[in-house]
Amino acid sequence: MREPVELRRKRILAVVHARGAVKVSSLATELDVSAVTLRRDVEELARTGMLRRGHGVVRPMGDPGPATAVPAVPAARSGEPDGDGAAVALVVPERHSYLYETLHGARTALEEAGTRITLHIAPQAAGAERPQVERALAAGARGLLIAPRWRSAAGEEADYGWLAELGVPTVLMERRPRPGSALHALDSVCSDHWYGIHLAVDHLISLGHRRLVLAARNDSPTARSIRSAFTEIAASRPEVEDWSVVLSSPNAGPGEPGTRESVPDLTVLLRERGVTGAVLHGDEDALMLVQRLTESGIRVPRDCSVVAYDDVVAALGSTALTAVAPPRAEIGRAAAELLLHRLAHPPGTAGPVRRVELLPRLEVRGSTQGLPQSAN
Repeated sequence: MREPVELRRKRILAVVHARGAVKVSSLATELDVSAVTLRRDVEELARTGMLRRGHGVVRPMGDPGPATAVPAVPAARSGEPDGDGAAVALVVPERHSYLYETLHGARTALEEAGTRITLHIAPQAAGAERPQVERALAAGARGLLIAPRWRSAAGEEADYGWLAELGVPTVLMERRPRPGSALHALDSVCSDHWYGIHLAVDHLISLGHRRLVLAARNDSPTARSIRSAFTEIAASRPEVEDWSVVLSSPNAGPGEPGTRESVPDLTVLLRERGVTGAVLHGDEDALMLVQRLTESGIRVPRDCSVVAYDDVVAALGSTALTAVAPPRAEIGRAAAELLLHRLAHPPGTAGPVRRVELLPRLEVRGSTQGLPQSAN
């Protein structure tokens, strides 16, 4: 199924707003779209005043810089030394629109503080963050904001040792290490995903839905937190008569090494189990699944109410999706402010380690409605 145009353009805007300036050729490669398609999207977004375009480069509308070249790093502010020695390094995975909004929040806070930034994009490969971090530190970066991809719990554990020994102030963004691990005492700022799932389940229950399903990814710490929270919450709510957790799409794994989750036909599952309420993670998979349900004769929300989790592009569907919205940009800003606090004090004098959680909110739209009394 082809990616909706609105979804693709939302991803373009997310990258441009996170980076500040991007070469069109690099953007096409990163988003895995043809150069012709990318240029057409950029022209339309520029025509509608959503971004600026120049000679092979696109920028956010508010960026006053020239649209003729993309510097390797943002230019130093007046009075700051050149080079990476005064920089803070930001490391995020490539092709991750959710974390690009977090990156944008961090970048804004650091630039407001006059702090120089170097951005490092980690490829989609196990252990890809470590070389990026080592390169940044070798260049003299004095602090680090990082959101590792961590596609599996095993991959996450493999990074704990070297991340704990970096020797510079480090803050994890939208990541919460395993309790008792080597990174338990590392500063982190993330969303309270348990609360986000609580909002979704409570909303569906309040509308009369008693048979629920979570169709979720299983390739990130957020996905694993969502799955764990849904299992706990659905099992503990006496109103819920039946619930299940399934993989949202074939490319939403890999999950844990040595395991292979099947991807059931959600249409069949809903009909066989009488499901009337679904939580779908993430937004892109949610939009695709809702399209598939509609094509199979299951109407949203009349036959099944849907809550998406992420709210990056959930509002762009033909039926705008009710969605749990983690505070993505605020996570980045809070992480940057915490790092700046550490950098402003000598080691050991900036107070205790902080593990900050920000609460998501629920955006109610057209994909959920009350269950008819006869269906209870």
